[in-house]
Amino acid sequence: MPVSFTEVPLTPLRKAIAARMTQAKQTVPHFRLIAKIEVDKLMAWRTAFNEADPASKVSINDCIIRAVALSLIENPAINSRMAEKHIERVHTADISVVIAVQGGLATPVVRGAEKKSLRAIAAEVKGFTERAGRNALKMNEISGGSFSISNLGGYGVEQFDAIINVPQCAILAVGKATPIVVPATDGAVKVATVVTFTLSVDHRAIDGAEAGRFLQTLREVITHPERLA
Repeated sequence: MPVSFTEVPLTPLRKAIAARMTQAKQTVPHFRLIAKIEVDKLMAWRTAFNEADPASKVSINDCIIRAVALSLIENPAINSRMAEKHIERVHTADISVVIAVQGGLATPVVRGAEKKSLRAIAAEVKGFTERAGRNALKMNEISGGSFSISNLGGYGVEQFDAIINVPQCAILAVGKATPIVVPATDGAVKVATVVTFTLSVDHRAIDGAEAGRFLQTLREVITHPERLA
């Protein structure tokens, strides 16, 4: 019995994504590290931060971008790109933010995010998202990043693996905030809100200990959110 189906043309964007993802999976030796980080303090801090200026609110994802930027500067090995004969250690946290668009993905870059205020990052990402929806991002806005963040928490995804955005050497996959039971400091247990972060790394450029230290730093920043101000 014939199978009913609809042919979906491969758009230039879909072809470009397919080529880039195939290149990454075939040529980059990925390894992955997973960290579950409590975000209750971050959420409470963000609420107070937004109440101080309701006209320019920030999201949890904006906070994560800022936290990643600070962590990259403390762990420069992670903030790298792979060239043909050398590794480029980028001196600024130029973070590609993965945004879903019609028929594919866009990756606009928040450049020098470690030097920008949290509200400035939020405004920039909001602008990127709006222009991405109109297919109006410029080429210089989507090229040249040093690290990527892909957040599917808003879709209810708790954990996933992301493919490295070559020639970058790492990408962070961010899941949804989920209440779970965790150990408390007094030996008992408590309920905490936890986000699962999965770091995919190019093993040609980055070793496990370096990736682990980056996640350690990220945990320290997120659990001490006053550092984001």
